[in-house]
Amino acid sequence: MTDDVLDHSRRKFFHFGAAALFASLTTSHAMAQSVSNKLKIGVIGSGHIGGTIGGLWVKAGHSVLFSSRHPEELKPLTDSLGPLAKAGTVGDALDFGDVILVAVPYKAIPELAKDYGPKFAGKIVIDPANAVARRDGEDLLKETKEKGIGATTESYLKGSHVVRAFNSMSYTHFVKEAHRAGDPMAIPIAGDDERAVQVASQLVRDAGFEPVAVPLARAQEFAQGGPLYGQQLTGKALRERFGLAK
Repeated sequence: MTDDVLDHSRRKFFHFGAAALFASLTTSHAMAQSVSNKLKIGVIGSGHIGGTIGGLWVKAGHSVLFSSRHPEELKPLTDSLGPLAKAGTVGDALDFGDVILVAVPYKAIPELAKDYGPKFAGKIVIDPANAVARRDGEDLLKETKEKGIGATTESYLKGSHVVRAFNSMSYTHFVKEAHRAGDPMAIPIAGDDERAVQVASQLVRDAGFEPVAVPLARAQEFAQGGPLYGQQLTGKALRERFGLAK
């Protein structure tokens, strides 16, 4: 079931210690209130990616609801982040968020669609999940390659506006590189809805990185196994790799 998958990810996160991780994120840049229009963000899957990226958004001044089947077990995470961080169920996160971060193993996306499908309609969905055969199954991996991984997510989460982001490398890079001095690390993002891409781009900046946007059909290029997966680049270098105008 979806909750079992989400709880497994969450327990792995807390095994490493939420408080210690977020102490490392508390820099003068991350604490800055970096945007004038604060968003309400629901995070589904409060593990390494969900906890890290959601935490960076809290520290940028956004309200974030982290979700679990057992919200009380998220207390170490929300306590470490302060009053803008809340905990609730998956349904609560979907009701709360203008933007939804779906930080789950890819096989959970069809399950989320089955259990909560109508709640995704009209939402901006940021999708950092990669399909991996040994975990998610050969059939689902094949579907993402045939349709494109971004289009596959949209086909399940019907009516949502999907932007692929934060899937091109390990969460440890996001912890270490957020708001770094000099040229920020680039985050490739892919989406077709103009407003969704604008919002996701701002959230990438708020987290301490530089967004480089391409159409959703190009998301496969930085999914796991793609030529840009695992590449730690500046914005200029990533735009060149995408063949975008300088």
